[in-house]
Amino acid sequence: QVQVVESGGGLVQAGGSLRLSCAASGRTFSSYAMGWFRQAPGKEREFVGVINWTGSSTYYADSVKGRFTISRDNAKNTVYLQMNSLKPEDTAVYYCAARYAKYGSSRENEYDLWGQGTQVIVSS
Repeated sequence: QVQVVESGGGLVQAGGSLRLSCAASGRTFSSYAMGWFRQAPGKEREFVGVINWTGSSTYYADSVKGRFTISRDNAKNTVYLQMNSLKPEDTAVYYCAARYAKYGSSRENEYDLWGQGTQVIVSS
């Protein structure tokens, strides 16, 4: 079974960039579609984007489309979230999630495993 751990969060000024990583343990990482979600203070967790099992297909929430990019390296058991042109409203705890399927989903309850989250703060 895969376990996932996020890293790379921190404090960045508006307009800046950050790259989050999600490292997975286990030999079956390539069998999982991977999603990113975030939860801002006082708000419900929301979908950010998803990448399929091979990395050939991605899908993003409208709020991040054109600014965020998800990629994966199955040889390194890692998925990445490149965040550019960050805005204060991107401030949140970012979570990586694994779904045992070829394609991901925007629905939280369709994911099997979750990381502990990494904090991103964007200052204005």
